Amino acid sequence: MIVPSTVFGRPGQPAPSDRVVVGSIGTGDLWHNYHYPTFKNNKRITFGPVCDVDRNRRDLAAKKILAEANRRVETYNDFRDVCERKDIDAVVVVTPDHWHALAANYAMECGKDVYCQKPLTLDIDEGKKLVDTARRYGTVFQVGSQQRSDTRFRLACELVRSGVIGTLKQVNAHINGVDAGEWQKPTTAPPELDWEMWLGPAPYAQYVPNRVHYQFRWFSDYSGGKLTDWGAHHNDIAQWGIGADGSGPVKVRATGKFGDNGPHDVALSFDVDYTYGSEHGNVALRCTSGNDDSVHGGGNGVKFIGSNGWVFVNRERVEMQLDGKVFASDKKSKTAGDKAQDIFHAFPEDKLKVQLYKSRDHHENWLDCIASRQLPICDVEVGHRSVTVCHLGNIALKLGRELEWDPIAERFNSDEQANRLMSRPKRGVWAV
Repeated sequence: MIVPSTVFGRPGQPAPSDRVVVGSIGTGDLWHNYHYPTFKNNKRITFGPVCDVDRNRRDLAAKKILAEANRRVETYNDFRDVCERKDIDAVVVVTPDHWHALAANYAMECGKDVYCQKPLTLDIDEGKKLVDTARRYGTVFQVGSQQRSDTRFRLACELVRSGVIGTLKQVNAHINGVDAGEWQKPTTAPPELDWEMWLGPAPYAQYVPNRVHYQFRWFSDYSGGKLTDWGAHHNDIAQWGIGADGSGPVKVRATGKFGDNGPHDVALSFDVDYTYGSEHGNVALRCTSGNDDSVHGGGNGVKFIGSNGWVFVNRERVEMQLDGKVFASDKKSKTAGDKAQDIFHAFPEDKLKVQLYKSRDHHENWLDCIASRQLPICDVEVGHRSVTVCHLGNIALKLGRELEWDPIAERFNSDEQANRLMSRPKRGVWAV
């Protein structure tokens, strides 16, 4: 019998049996502008079916895959139809936040590996459930906190963890606030959008155009506002630098401003102060939407302050001040102008005392781990612990008092009102 050469793949490409067939749950802007461009030229990926409750978006995704990857894929309105397919290996969950845990958990129960966008969950108990399910099924679960796969963020955390800036005292995570929004009249959902399915587990609400797609982030029924949207990135890096990936703070207090003249009901601005325990040197973390340059160190990003200096990092640069000298990744430092030394040359990673998990690409790391069955750089428990920090801040904002948190038991100490806010009721048949 003659075996067709296509069984073994084309020259220079993995054999079909080595490729990961990936289904897509959610095909909005993030899928079109981030995930799809990354995946479309990856020889290790085969596109599987796509799902979205907006017919126009899922049809556009299918047309793109046909035109650019020469593959015809099926489209679905219900994520369960994708998860139950026997011919796919993994799913990418790119839905609004209130659907993350439900879709990811069901996919794992169907035997699929998962890449889920941050913030991982809508509440703390959802994250605990996802960790349990992932461990039960041996799922390779990557959370989309992709800053961990950025050399600048890794170097910043290695410098801190190696003690280069001395004893870590304070971490400042600066993210922006949000405005109050504009009221719009409820109307009938467009025919291409399954509004009932879009709401899913969330409380029923009449359709309003600025509640869906990108704007869902500013409504507490679907998200946690900027504190979870950007906080899930920068508080994640703060946890990495502190060395608290499997832990968290022991105290949290918060102040903030909520809108009274617009539909957005999340905190519009906030200052959240966390205290970590003695095992983490009693480090303080401040997550703020404020504009005080002395607090955040020069813009949206994370600033680690030690006894001998500080390190600031964002998606554009990493910069350090140590013993009066400035080191930076840019040719021109924000602090020292042209006098800064090259930080990568002055502090090569292989010479540092602590060298952290190295990933050059978040999607490739996920694919590597699907092949090896190892934990990815932002495993489900890492993502859960990082977004828990954000949820703690929102709970403290809601209650308006300092709270004590037990990061081992993952419960508030002697505060049942706060503990009840660790989960949210789900509407209808939906449950994680």
